[in-house]
Amino acid sequence: MNTPVARLVSKGSETPLQLDEVEALLASGTLVIDACRNVVRQADTAVSLATRPVLFALARTLAEAWPGDASREALLRRAFRARHADESHRARLRVEMGRLRAELSALAEINATAAGFALTPLNTGEVVVLAPPVEEEHGAVLAFLADGESWSSSALAIALGASARTVQRALEELSTANKVQAVGRGRARRWMTPPMTGFPTVLLLPGPLPSD
Repeated sequence: MNTPVARLVSKGSETPLQLDEVEALLASGTLVIDACRNVVRQADTAVSLATRPVLFALARTLAEAWPGDASREALLRRAFRARHADESHRARLRVEMGRLRAELSALAEINATAAGFALTPLNTGEVVVLAPPVEEEHGAVLAFLADGESWSSSALAIALGASARTVQRALEELSTANKVQAVGRGRARRWMTPPMTGFPTVLLLPGPLPSD
């Protein structure tokens, strides 16, 4: 309970947060770009972007640049991994930014600037990013598997908006590092995180209620 469970990213600085501090932040009315769950939230209003990783990457980049604007180059690099942007990338950025603007219309405005785009909260004066305590390569894949459910590689590819080959390569690398494991074979193969060491899975489930 005394170990940091997340990081607060705001105005170029990072602060580790414990569980009670995360709870206080979420109740504060601050506009939080929650990278632990891929949700944008303010008080009781939450917009999930868990199945729209491109939109969440754009939202997070805008939040990390706040109160300034995020350059188009930074947005393209984070959302599309585009090292050398061309007109097709810029056109896609405008489309995706329009979609993000619609998703967050109840919480914030997104306006074009000379350099890129800027996020302006509607009902609060603060914007922060709540990030996992540690982030690593293939973190998006691990995030989807973190709830203990099993996923097929094709379902992960659809959810992440990535190619099946890219996701399969990530799963194989994570498997080599013992961070995920495969269950089944062929089309029935599913991927999940390994069970907690020393705790049989069945012991984590509630037992039957006592009978009269």
